[in-house]
Amino acid sequence: MKKALVLFSGGVDSTTCLALAVKNYGKENVIALSVSYGQKHTKELESAEKLVNHYQVEHISLDLEPLFSFSDCSLLKHSDQEIPKESYAEQLQKTNGSPVTTYVPFRNGLFLASAASIALSKNCDVIFYGAHHDDAAGNAYPDCSSVFNDAMNTAVYEGSGRQLHIEAPFVSWGKKDVVELGLKLNVPYELTWSCYEGRDKPCGKCATCLDRKAAFKANGLDLI
Repeated sequence: MKKALVLFSGGVDSTTCLALAVKNYGKENVIALSVSYGQKHTKELESAEKLVNHYQVEHISLDLEPLFSFSDCSLLKHSDQEIPKESYAEQLQKTNGSPVTTYVPFRNGLFLASAASIALSKNCDVIFYGAHHDDAAGNAYPDCSSVFNDAMNTAVYEGSGRQLHIEAPFVSWGKKDVVELGLKLNVPYELTWSCYEGRDKPCGKCATCLDRKAAFKANGLDLI
């Protein structure tokens, strides 16, 4: 029986990915990997814990915070930059095509490389992660693009002796489509967390809050 390791933040996309992996492989063959990287919104890790209990899968936690200690990314708790309260499209108008200020330097590359080592050690065949087209669009998060995914998949496949590959099932989808699938899989979205602000309640104004609300609304859900 094949085994899957899922990069798991406790957000909408990674939870849908986890639900898909459980459907395809069975909960006993799925491992969720959550990463602490110095993010302000550590509440997502609390959500991840609730969700792995819901799905009854093995959960591994990894601390990569020291790797990002040199970055002034606004998403990181040591940064004094404010998290923008506007959509990614509005932010990209000000960056001239460069990534947005909440882009953590090569985060997904580091996550996937770390996941590959753990996945091989745990006898997994595939790594799942929830990158989707809306995040990659306009170069907001270049490490969510199809080009990036294909390159990382080749590196992991060849570097693992062709034992392991990466699947990003939503890489060509919008967030609306991710939620649509999640509803079919009965994902408990009320347990997920997306907001970049590290507060008790979602701010409703940062880009990920705006995207989340729009995706839910497009699927007939009144959730924040």
